[in-house]
Amino acid sequence: MKIFSATQIKEWDNYTITHEPVTSIELMERAARACCQWLIENQFDKKVFKIFCGKGNNGGDGLAIARMLLENKCEVSVYIAETGHLGTDDFQNNLARLHTNTDNIHFIQSEEFFPSIDSNEIIIDALFGTGLNKPPQKIFSLLIDHINRSTAIIISIDMPSGLYTDKSSGDNIIIKANYTLTFQQNKLAFMMAENEQYFGKIIVLDINLHRKFYEQQNAQYELIDIDLVKAVYKTRKPFSHKGNFGHACLLAGSYGMMGAAVLAAKACLRTGAGKLTCAVAKKGYDIMQTSAPEGMCKVYGDTFIKDVNDPLNFSAIGIGPGIGKHGSHKKLLQYLFKNYNSPIVIDADALNTIAENKKLFSSLQPNCILTPHPGEFDRLFGKSNNDFARMELALQKSEEHKIYIVLKGHHTLITTPFKRAYFNSTGNAGMAKGGSGDVLTGILTGLVAQGYPSLEACLLGVYLQGVAGDIAADEFSQEAMVAGDIIDCMGEAFQQIAEKISR
Repeated sequence: MKIFSATQIKEWDNYTITHEPVTSIELMERAARACCQWLIENQFDKKVFKIFCGKGNNGGDGLAIARMLLENKCEVSVYIAETGHLGTDDFQNNLARLHTNTDNIHFIQSEEFFPSIDSNEIIIDALFGTGLNKPPQKIFSLLIDHINRSTAIIISIDMPSGLYTDKSSGDNIIIKANYTLTFQQNKLAFMMAENEQYFGKIIVLDINLHRKFYEQQNAQYELIDIDLVKAVYKTRKPFSHKGNFGHACLLAGSYGMMGAAVLAAKACLRTGAGKLTCAVAKKGYDIMQTSAPEGMCKVYGDTFIKDVNDPLNFSAIGIGPGIGKHGSHKKLLQYLFKNYNSPIVIDADALNTIAENKKLFSSLQPNCILTPHPGEFDRLFGKSNNDFARMELALQKSEEHKIYIVLKGHHTLITTPFKRAYFNSTGNAGMAKGGSGDVLTGILTGLVAQGYPSLEACLLGVYLQGVAGDIAADEFSQEAMVAGDIIDCMGEAFQQIAEKISR
């Protein structure tokens, strides 16, 4: 699913108005009706509503919602932030309509006009929408603070007021919503951890904006969903044999950290690689042979991997989980980068080795996959002031080095060499456990071994791991699940994906 900018969202509205055709106020009615229906379906209609509106079209949405709630016999008070000028045409039209239903409309000119807010009331935030381009000022700033200090449930319409749609909101004062009812699609701001405290639970309401605009419009950002996965997922042919699904190699583990190697190996095998060779140190040999008997083993070094000098005749290579920090790893990576001409999946202490030896970047083969968490990313490329800046830096470095970066997080970000980025839509906080990253390395290595190009491996890999993580959370809880449970649930994850694709 494409994620449009604030400008594109406005253009989508205008395209719908022109080509459906529909008037702008009729489109506003459609949006308000969707919000009102959700409120009633979720049994908020028995509560008392206080609706706070600006004088833009987001405020117009709020006025229309107020009218519809009144028509459903709800108790509603409306509060309009007074700015000393008329609102937009659609705001004024909805204000005139609302006056025929109620006189419980109040204009807020200063703090003295702020209403008290009871904890049992429902606050509807319709001060600003996706078009906000400067921090809330004066009366709006004070009003947002007043609303946030209440203990009432806050429901924002389209965007929490004060939050920018597609850039960092910095020090803005922002509504802290419990729910955000957003229109048609997710917004870029909702993908960012720095905004988590503001938007609450996201509810995407379909207001039937014109499909043709969506199909024709390019977007730099996209949310990975089942339709995208369907385009890349490859089903197996009946006469296949193990040679059709590649020979993967994992350089992983060291004395005391063989768990990471085992998790990566099991995940690689569960993802469908035809064969797997695990390159391990001597002290990890017995553990690997016992824990993952379907894989083969080659020994390099005693307590950690070193002195690899064999031909690298593999379909895919993954390196990093559990290898530890050792000075000889620079030489190991130099050997791999020089002698293996296909993409390598690079994680954990392999990333940290590159961070300490930046010249290794010049040796990376095109289409390598780097899988840092935010701390590893910062060590590789430098610290960023906010999540948006980190995303832009990841895009820049992907293009500069012709690599794919999988920046792990709640909505794992995939940046590409061609200025496109993808956010994952599956997974949960139960996956925030040691070992989950090792599992992802195994999954990606297994997919690349099977012939998936780097981008397709990233898209399917993060989505698949997230589905398995969601299944594990349902079975064990987010608190109790561990990384190994993700691997154990991958079979069911594949089945769920296949079922959705076949519908």
